[in-house]
Amino acid sequence: MSLRITEDTMTAVVNGEVIATGTRTDCGWHVTSWPRPLDRNAAITALMLAERLITHGNDDPCAREWRRELGRD
Repeated sequence: MSLRITEDTMTAVVNGEVIATGTRTDCGWHVTSWPRPLDRNAAITALMLAERLITHGNDDPCAREWRRELGRD
């Protein structure tokens, strides 16, 4: 997995394929894999979570903790 982060965009890539993106707006970061705007750090966590869910599934302890951290159990 790689994260590509610029001033206004974030992209999570797995095996050369984009799995989720984030775009900065006036009200925060909008991540394609998350239902509400996030701050910059939470957007990075949401992108990492998208990758973790693909590679380890919903029951993964890290995935559960990151969902809890982002306010969605």
